[in-house]
Amino acid sequence: MGDKGWRGRLGPAVGVAPGARVDRFEIFFDLVFVFSFFNITRATATDISGRGLLHALLVLAVLWWCWVVHTVVATRIRIGEGYVPVLMVAGMAALFCFAVALPRAFGDPNGSGVAGPIVVAVSYVVIRAVHLLLFLRVVRDNPRERRQLLRYAPELTLSTILLLAAALLPLYLPGIGKDALIRDALWVTVVLLQYGTGMLANTWGWEVTSAEHWTERYDLILIIALGESVISVGLGSNLIGQPPTWPGMTGAVFGIVFTAALWWAHYDVIGPAARIALHASQGRARVRMARDAYAYLHLPMIAGIMLFALGAEGIMYDIAEPGVPVGTPAHGPDVPLLFGGVICYLAGNMLFQLRTLRTLAWLRLGTLGVLAVAILPAMLLPGLAAFGLLTAICVGLVTAEVVLMSEARQALRAMVFAERVSHEASEAAYRARWRDNPPEPTS
Repeated sequence: MGDKGWRGRLGPAVGVAPGARVDRFEIFFDLVFVFSFFNITRATATDISGRGLLHALLVLAVLWWCWVVHTVVATRIRIGEGYVPVLMVAGMAALFCFAVALPRAFGDPNGSGVAGPIVVAVSYVVIRAVHLLLFLRVVRDNPRERRQLLRYAPELTLSTILLLAAALLPLYLPGIGKDALIRDALWVTVVLLQYGTGMLANTWGWEVTSAEHWTERYDLILIIALGESVISVGLGSNLIGQPPTWPGMTGAVFGIVFTAALWWAHYDVIGPAARIALHASQGRARVRMARDAYAYLHLPMIAGIMLFALGAEGIMYDIAEPGVPVGTPAHGPDVPLLFGGVICYLAGNMLFQLRTLRTLAWLRLGTLGVLAVAILPAMLLPGLAAFGLLTAICVGLVTAEVVLMSEARQALRAMVFAERVSHEASEAAYRARWRDNPPEPTS
């Protein structure tokens, strides 16, 4: 890179080592995604309709694709080293503008304004441009990888054009009466184009240098999404505007408990075992598993979290209201969203398990059936009772797995512990060299 100019002063870009972990700047970058998930849920809460949910899922899918591209870049180049953070701050600013404008991504609901869609489209272009610049830096000395990058050029070009077309549509086709439908169709096309390209483009040429980094990256973003559901429960209780009530506090406890159960459903066994499976795979098989299980199958889990967060917030808002009888049945789409979101999350997690571990848990299949059957009766129950029923089902699932999978859980933990002991011993031996031959200070 040379030692002149701003890049020389900041330092060169640094590649990702095979055993690398997530660095602090990547976690800092995730703060924008925290806000993005939050803003999508907030915008959807004001318009819980079929079309509103469709818009939320489309925006989430496009946002998630930006996340996937970002993680692919981060598998090859350290985001927090050298001059790279400067470019990433520009990407963060664009992503933040993208998140701020998300509630108006499909136009002003009270008019035909195009400011929101234009900000979303332009921000998207900047985000992808930053990622492209970093990609070009990574592949500049590798002809095979440059050819692979060209295979994704049509997706980048066409998705950008389609989003800009969706933003500018009302300006050039005013009063046609179908502009909203055309805009929706363009967004659907963008999503199909992005994820279809990821499936059809050849995986040769890409690498997942550090399986540890890749799995940790996705584990952290899933926890962030689960944290957003906790925020939704807190917002639904509305403690700022009113005093706490015992139904509201009981509902808050239910919200924390069932969210913790869903955390347990992934991170107790499935997540750690999948991490080992990705470590064990190599070459093209590793890239395919990383793409299918993490880049693709995490999306339905994130979508499920968003859906049950909407339902939980609506139910909490009703049961925490002072003076409202506890026996008042839940109304609207809150219960279907709550149960349907958990079904979506668990179904995505089961597919993730099937792809990484090649196993399927019959207990979880049965739990999905119980949740589906319980939706109609839960709609007739008081909101607090429906919340309690869902919590009991989720807690029952993880309790049964702890009892029935006791030996497998212990074997997995012994394997993880042995791995960590070996890794720590290797690191300690390497660092001992510094005492014998300390590195010379740099000027």
